[in-house]
Amino acid sequence: MSVSPAPDATATTPPRLRFAPSPTGFLHVGGARTALFNWLYARQTGGQFLLRIEDTDRQRSTDESTRAIFEGLAWLGLDYDEEVVFQGANLARHQADVATLLASGAAYRDFTPAAELERMRAEAEGAGQAFRFDRELAALTPEQEAAKLAAGAPFAVRFKVPDGVTDWVDAVHGRIAFPNKDIEDFIILRSDGTPVYNLAVVSDDIAMRITFVMRGDDHISNTPKQILLYRALGAPVPRFAHVPMIHGTDGKKLSKRHGATAVGDYQHEGLLPSAMCNFLALLGWSTGDDTEVMLRDELLARFSLDGLQKKAAVFDPQKLDWMNGQHLAKLPLDEVMPHVYPAFERQGVSTRAELESRDTWFRTLVELLRVRSRTVDELARQAVPYFVDTVEYDADAVSKQWRDASAVAEILSATRERLASLPTWEPTSMETALRALAEELGISGGKIFQPLRVALTGQTASPGIFDVLVVLGRDRSLDRLEAAVRWLKSDVVA
Repeated sequence: MSVSPAPDATATTPPRLRFAPSPTGFLHVGGARTALFNWLYARQTGGQFLLRIEDTDRQRSTDESTRAIFEGLAWLGLDYDEEVVFQGANLARHQADVATLLASGAAYRDFTPAAELERMRAEAEGAGQAFRFDRELAALTPEQEAAKLAAGAPFAVRFKVPDGVTDWVDAVHGRIAFPNKDIEDFIILRSDGTPVYNLAVVSDDIAMRITFVMRGDDHISNTPKQILLYRALGAPVPRFAHVPMIHGTDGKKLSKRHGATAVGDYQHEGLLPSAMCNFLALLGWSTGDDTEVMLRDELLARFSLDGLQKKAAVFDPQKLDWMNGQHLAKLPLDEVMPHVYPAFERQGVSTRAELESRDTWFRTLVELLRVRSRTVDELARQAVPYFVDTVEYDADAVSKQWRDASAVAEILSATRERLASLPTWEPTSMETALRALAEELGISGGKIFQPLRVALTGQTASPGIFDVLVVLGRDRSLDRLEAAVRWLKSDVVA
């Protein structure tokens, strides 16, 4: 008995998509990119985005990896609809679907001993040929099969691949066709009663009513087998979109040799989730124009299947850092702050409680520093001079801006005196006073401002010098000028 093919799923109703990672490692950037594409399309079309944890590999699946998947998706802001499905809990249904295929004649039991299969496989390899299972090897009369079952003989279940061609219209690659003669009768249930990947995936997708499967193009070879299973089970075949693989800058498949590949690594290195999503979206998808930096709302509005690309994408860490800097500068400050606090604690600069107690001042500092930083960790490092009692003078800054120690000491001493005389501590009066001082001394403003910057921050680069003075405040600024003059006149310099 055979089952008539069921119709393919159409795009006339809101799609149901899924992300189905295996908890055998951390959430890597390739998986995160796939999840993002599914999430974007589901949210854009009013569909559903579901999560399935494919934990059937009991030896390699871990709770730690499962937690990392949940945490990574939460950090990226990829929320899912409905309860999480754990594939390992669906064994009874998987076996029931196999029973249905056996009953319909779409599958058969294979009692061939494993040792015999290994022998035939070795012979084929020795002859330089690819081993292909011949279903005649498993052919038994009903009486022979019944006798083996009664004796408890172990068996696997194989799907009986029909004649013809299996094809589909891929949303990325267009029509893809596989001659069925090139697909051997594949195992769907092992002799220990556990399902093989392709059967479990199809069974779960049918149960979850998935209508659109978007995944990496390394799964293309699995797709004809899965389509055959959908049709044999009388279920609609979902649409498919196979997105390109991600390579390193050397053109090879992305791996640990290229650096961090787990999403969690980037989360703890000071990157913003909006930047990570923006960057991941452009790995295999294009807006069609030169637009690269997109905050979440724009990314969601512009994403389309038409922009999905066939060629492999390149993961460039330097571009990711650049993009993160763009997001750090563009995001509303309220969206940046939750990521800043942990960065300051990681760097040992300050605690969240201390920062929140000086909220207005701290937000002003972050606003000044974020346009000069690529990550929140870099922002925290740049903030160190604003928290310490004594700054350390960078050697290059000293050699460049304090070369003539005696002359610089005179300039900084006069600068301190002029600033101390100001009735108000605000940028306009500071600038007016110091430019007047420069004119009196017969030097350019830069001859005051650059040495002053080193005295206040220890560095040659900082936000605008008058903004620095305001953030540090009158007392700390004057104290640092006094300390700088002492240092310049000390034995250290001599």
